[in-house]
Amino acid sequence: MIVTITINGKKESLQIEPGDMLVDTLRNAGHVEVKKGCDTGNCGVCTVLLDGKPIRSCSFLAVRAEGHEITTIQGVAEEARRFADFLNREGADQCGFCAPGFALTVIAMKRELKNPTEEEIRHYLAGNLCRCTGYESQHRAIRNYLEADHA
Repeated sequence: MIVTITINGKKESLQIEPGDMLVDTLRNAGHVEVKKGCDTGNCGVCTVLLDGKPIRSCSFLAVRAEGHEITTIQGVAEEARRFADFLNREGADQCGFCAPGFALTVIAMKRELKNPTEEEIRHYLAGNLCRCTGYESQHRAIRNYLEADHA
């Protein structure tokens, strides 16, 4: 079966099989910037944006993406680099494996929530796991990133 998905602003027709997960479909189409982690939707490594909202692509059927807009980290590269600068300043970016999914989630949060509380930030990020940090430096970086536009 063929699905048509707009990926990072470009319409693509992709061959899929019933039951294919979006993460595999994207990677098979050359979008290897989408990482595979737990394959259960728990770690957030495979996060992409579906019509601007973060989803776990390892637990999302590819057929459901038909006609939708998918954004990978490549589709927001400039903004992701800007956020990475904030992470680096706080010593919060270590191995980088979780970084694309984490950055996409933060960018989506910034677009959706205006001046979020610490509790709202933590809730929005639930399900994005990082094994290298203790999260505090990441939260400082997020707060600085969100406040930078208000300064």
